[in-house]
Amino acid sequence: PMDSNGEIDWLKLSELLEWHIDEGTSAIVPVGTTGESATLTIPEHCKVVAHAVAVVNGRMPVIAGTGGNATREAIELTQAAKEAGADACLSVTPYYNKPTQEGLFLHYQAIVKAVDLPLLLYNVPGRTACDMLADTVARLSELDRVIGIKEATGDLERGNEIRSRCGES
Repeated sequence: PMDSNGEIDWLKLSELLEWHIDEGTSAIVPVGTTGESATLTIPEHCKVVAHAVAVVNGRMPVIAGTGGNATREAIELTQAAKEAGADACLSVTPYYNKPTQEGLFLHYQAIVKAVDLPLLLYNVPGRTACDMLADTVARLSELDRVIGIKEATGDLERGNEIRSRCGES
């Protein structure tokens, strides 16, 4: 939540987090890709994650949005999330750059090697102009700390293909 000046409304953010806890939300993703996260500075982004971790205080998992179109930025955001106490991170495919499948693999591999935090892949090609294919997801699933994917293509067959290639039914 933002105030009328475009600043983070910390009280409203706390109230929103408490509402989610009261309503039984399974986990929260502060600074995911929906909402104002793309307009925050890196320090603001990191403060929102730390604030969410502090308010939630272990009552539900905090999965920090840590994606970026630059690998270095994604690592920096993931490291900050770990230091803040996030339980995991959600990292969107690099937007705008349109990396190759090998480039995607190397991007996520670098994050996993740099930061000891469980990582959820996030594929949303309609927003990023970058589609992570099932073969790449299968390769990434073999890396330590890659724990899942948010697959947002809207293609149900894609989900089945990913499960099949990752050895799941």
